[in-house]
Amino acid sequence: MDKKIKHDVLEQKARELLQERGVTLQDIAELVYYLQSKYHEDLSMDDCLYNVDRVLEKREVQNAILTGIQLDKLAEKKMLEEPLQTTIAIDEGLYGVDEIIAFSIVNVYGSIGFTNYGYIDKQKPGILQKLNDKSTGECHTFLDDIVGAIAAAASSRLAHAAEDAK
Repeated sequence: MDKKIKHDVLEQKARELLQERGVTLQDIAELVYYLQSKYHEDLSMDDCLYNVDRVLEKREVQNAILTGIQLDKLAEKKMLEEPLQTTIAIDEGLYGVDEIIAFSIVNVYGSIGFTNYGYIDKQKPGILQKLNDKSTGECHTFLDDIVGAIAAAASSRLAHAAEDAK
């Protein structure tokens, strides 16, 4: 019996989980625009959305979304063993596994993604600021890094396409 999950099922679930956690594709596209608008004078939100969509088609990205969001949800429900429960719940600065999962997304599109990710992770514009708000009682330890990584990867994809067009 083949137990391999169909790609379209995985992609649909990843997109649903983003939506369920309050992240729209428009939110991510706005981050791409934030990262790339100064380098592309004719950049449109449609271009940004297109590249976000292409990133979300990658299995590595889908797996990162599913894994990270599940860990965030388990932390919200206090279903992890200590000390991991507290580490994830408070988004402990030295934990770093959340960034490692984000790097698996960024790595799909090359080294430029790492600089984009580092920049946006420090700036925390748009949806990233909301996801980092600890006062809501929600846990987005993994999701904020995943969303930033998707935006960074889409930005890298956009940059590569622009370079190829020259």
